[in-house]
Amino acid sequence: MQTPPSSFARRRWVLAALACWPAAHLLAQEEAAAPRHKLSAAQLHAALSARFPVRVVAAGLIALQVSAPNLLLLPARNQLGATLVLQLDGAQWQQVPPGEVDVVFSLRYEPTDRSLRAHRLDILALRWQRLQPDILLLLQAQLRAAVREAVGEVVLHKFAPRELALAEAMGLEPQRLTVVDDGVVVSFGAKPPR
Repeated sequence: MQTPPSSFARRRWVLAALACWPAAHLLAQEEAAAPRHKLSAAQLHAALSARFPVRVVAAGLIALQVSAPNLLLLPARNQLGATLVLQLDGAQWQQVPPGEVDVVFSLRYEPTDRSLRAHRLDILALRWQRLQPDILLLLQAQLRAAVREAVGEVVLHKFAPRELALAEAMGLEPQRLTVVDDGVVVSFGAKPPR
């Protein structure tokens, strides 16, 4: 059976909590005072869609048209994703319906051109009905590198000078990018020395 804490231990805990309260309060105020900027899902989708369609060649043999991205917001992973439609290119593939691939991107801020970029593309799932199993296996093995090369980094937003004016006057720049259910919240922090 546990013994209750002594009155001395309780007083020590209360004093420690009271001593920390001003610092916690100041940190919360500082966090609330820092500027933020939100990019909507519609803005992000428009920027991503502008990058497509693209043509991809997998394994030097199979050509694909990649188009029609549907934006996926993945707050739990703090990533953006997209469902891309894949169509095999060539007369011999006319009877094969389009497939779909789910991809995810990490986000980063590029200070040289003041842009928010999607990078480090990764493939989560490939779905393709009526495609021969050996061709599907070949595509799964080759698609990641081929799509990365064709798509590369995607500029999702270029900050206008007015969007960064207040932050820059405070010596801040975009630092933390948080994916939420309806877009991306850009939090600002101190500019690192360059």
